[in-house]
Amino acid sequence: MSVVSQVILNADDELRYPSSGELRTIEDFLSTGQQRLRIATTLAENEKKIVDQASKELWRKRPDFIAPGGNAYGQKQRALCLRDYGWYLRLVTYGVIAGDKDPIESIGLVGVREMYNALDVPVPGMVEAIRCLKEASLGLLSNEEAEAAAPYFDYIIQAMS
Repeated sequence: MSVVSQVILNADDELRYPSSGELRTIEDFLSTGQQRLRIATTLAENEKKIVDQASKELWRKRPDFIAPGGNAYGQKQRALCLRDYGWYLRLVTYGVIAGDKDPIESIGLVGVREMYNALDVPVPGMVEAIRCLKEASLGLLSNEEAEAAAPYFDYIIQAMS
């Protein structure tokens, strides 16, 4: 839920106007809107580049994943991994746009560990994949934008760890 929606719902639940502190929170949220949109645009427009770079780095670090018997061995399995990487990158953009981690939690993290365990996908490998996505993504952003985007990747990493 966005900051604006949350402030309105909280005030309405208590039958009051938003407080000056809540209005400052909205003002802060709105003042970072252009930056959040730039970050989301950069990530979306560079998805293929980011996923390719992140996967190459992951395979370099963990060649056992693409070796015979590995979870990403073969074209079909590798394509499924890359699909998931793109999905997590998209989740990050949702969080960045909202300025909140709730979309990441509600859309993408509920039950993720159980799902990967049921599919015999090593969760530590997915954590490493998200770290690689983070590094590939942040490298395309300015320092200030990278600082704003990093916590959304970290949230996914922590939730999977």
